Amino acid sequence: MIARPAALTLDPINVEVIGAALSSIVEETGEALVRASYSTNIKERRDCSTALFDREGRTLCQAEHIPVHLGSFLDFIPMVLANHDPAEMRPGDVFVGNDAYRGGGTHLPDIVLAEPIFIDGDLAAWTVNLAHHSDFVDRAHAHIYQEGLRIPPIRLYRAGKLQKDVQELILLNCQVPRERLSDLRAQMAANRVGVNRFQELCTRYGVETVLAAGEALLDYAERKMRSGIAALPDGSWRFEDVFDTLDFDDPIPLAVTVTISGDEIGLEFEAPNQMRSGINMTRTALLATVYYIVKSVVDPTILPNAGLARPITVTAPQGSLLNCSHPAAVNGRVQTCQRVADLIIGAFAQAAPERVSACTNSTCTVAVFSGTRQTGPDKGVYWVYLETIGGGGGARPAADGLDGIHVHATNTSNLPVEALEVEYPLILERYELVDGSAGAGKYRGGMGLRRVYRATEDCMVRVDISRNLSRSWGLLGGGPGGHGGFVTSPGTSAFDRGQGELRAGEWLEVVTPGGGGYGRPEERAAPHDEDQVAAG
Repeated sequence: MIARPAALTLDPINVEVIGAALSSIVEETGEALVRASYSTNIKERRDCSTALFDREGRTLCQAEHIPVHLGSFLDFIPMVLANHDPAEMRPGDVFVGNDAYRGGGTHLPDIVLAEPIFIDGDLAAWTVNLAHHSDFVDRAHAHIYQEGLRIPPIRLYRAGKLQKDVQELILLNCQVPRERLSDLRAQMAANRVGVNRFQELCTRYGVETVLAAGEALLDYAERKMRSGIAALPDGSWRFEDVFDTLDFDDPIPLAVTVTISGDEIGLEFEAPNQMRSGINMTRTALLATVYYIVKSVVDPTILPNAGLARPITVTAPQGSLLNCSHPAAVNGRVQTCQRVADLIIGAFAQAAPERVSACTNSTCTVAVFSGTRQTGPDKGVYWVYLETIGGGGGARPAADGLDGIHVHATNTSNLPVEALEVEYPLILERYELVDGSAGAGKYRGGMGLRRVYRATEDCMVRVDISRNLSRSWGLLGGGPGGHGGFVTSPGTSAFDRGQGELRAGEWLEVVTPGGGGYGRPEERAAPHDEDQVAAG
């Protein structure tokens, strides 16, 4: 058996070096996944994440990919350990899963592959990766049974041997199985990198030293988080906002109270009951969002491991929009995560406005196109393209907000025009920043984006937007950002709550919201050529 890490006396330099090595492993694993993947969503948009966990299922390190994916990692290894005897695990076992209630996930397209890492026959750690498989489309989102295939943590490989029946079951329930198979193979290749690199690290320093360093890094993250929290003023701050979505006619009220006491922080959320829509958040999605924002505000240099969560308490009503229960639908949970992130910033702004930005675009604008190829060598083949589009960042205490960026819980790229038009029967006719979308201020908010797609073949479309009714708020006198929205070409069949059909030749215009301004506009030092503030 591997010795208990706490029994070792560690050299701080070795701890630092091993910590850097762990970060390097997850970054290399992530790059391997991107390079080996087949689908545009992963190879171009980088909609994936990688991490290392200790043998008990605590996060050792997560790559700098997509914060909300931590929500799919947090409970996955504990779920595996609760349902599979570690004594029966062998090198080469690989567990696959995605379920939001029995698999530790946050929505079904995010499929996780986890592989135990053995050193001298003993379980030492886990390498874990996640890829967003853009497949489950043309579905209702009233409850999770309408959102796709639910996979609890089960073995996809057993001692290195593929369980073909499990793979066939997964692929049979996918609409684009060729992409799914290739991306699953890419995830396997990435895990092999994680296993090999961790084993090499243990060979170099000794497994007891590496595991002890992992414990020390968790404790270090906790100390830094506590120190950062203690530097903030004690007190409680409440902030309210609304969440608007095409699924509902009226904005949904949300609130959070942030309480700081010494070196600990509590966040208490208020939200309505879960809804018959895909906007519900699991508790792990809420935790991932909270950990990201608190780390960003308190001290961005804190290591991204499980230790940072120890001084943080999070509560939200069970069965609510922000802490849903089975069988709530969750496919669009990232929209709600984004609003929660800015909700927390609104509370922090009352305690330490110099540490936060104004409100960002507060959403992850999504356009999903799908159809059957009508011409060419792939005629008759079904295709799916998911695109998330950046918007305006919030103005900062000493700088303008960034234009056309992904914010908070998402971190994918804006797909280049060339990649889009080569892969799919779509032409991008306009791709530009939106004049009039930036919130006015001493420092202006970031501008939103406009993308105009013309279909060259018939296809189905679903658009998810927010801030179509509300606007991103400014700070200290800054103005609000512009609205999000979409428009279709004249004659296009009616879109029902963002969903409809584009026939060949018809177009769809998507506009993303702008960010709020910071400080009073009259304090702006001098006019800037790019100043285009949001119209009233």
